[in-house]
Formats: sequence, structure tokens, C-alpha cells
Amino acid sequence: MAVHDDCKLKFLELKAKRNYRFITFKIESQQVVIDKLGSPEEDYNDFAASLPADECRYAVFDFDFITDENCQKSKIFFIAWSPDTSKVRMKMVYASSRRDPS
Repeated sequence: MAVHDDCKLKFLELKAKRNYRFITFKIESQQVVIDKLGSPEEDYNDFAASLPADECRYAVFDFDFITDENCQKSKIFFIAWSPDTSKVRMKMVYASSRRDPS
């Protein structure tokens, strides 16, 4: 499965510049492309609301947290979204082509 260059570019921007809170990706015409970009002001609830109820997606989410030592940290999570209501074929395509965008 090919990954569009914009996916890699936007992921690097999220990672280095923190331009986005999250990015969702979808498979379109045998290629992984960007679905949605979440602004830095958005939170996990906005991210969860952006995921379709009946379609699979890949996503990366930049999670900010404070450690027990009171240090501000950030961790990027890769999420494979595959809701129960999505079609079996779609689940199989997403599961077989899953790849970390980094």
C-alpha cells in the first residue's frame, strides 16, 4: 500500500513543529491519504468526534500530559480505528496494510 507524500510531511510537522493535535488517514484508490487535520487547540474529544462511526481510519494523536514529577510531556500515539459497524472487507484492507507513518 502506497503512502502519499503529504501524509509523511504532515506527520513530521506534527512531530517536530506540533502544528496539529491529530491527523486521520484513510485509504483511497490503493493509497493512504490525509483525511483530517486537527488544530493544536483541539483535544481528544474533538479527535474522537472526527472518527467516522462506520469506516476504518488510521490516526496519530499528540497527547500532552504532566508526569508525577510535574514535567510537561507529549507522546504521539498511532491508532488503527476499526469500528464494529464497518464493513468486513474494509477492516481486512486496513488490517493488512497497517503501517506506522513515521
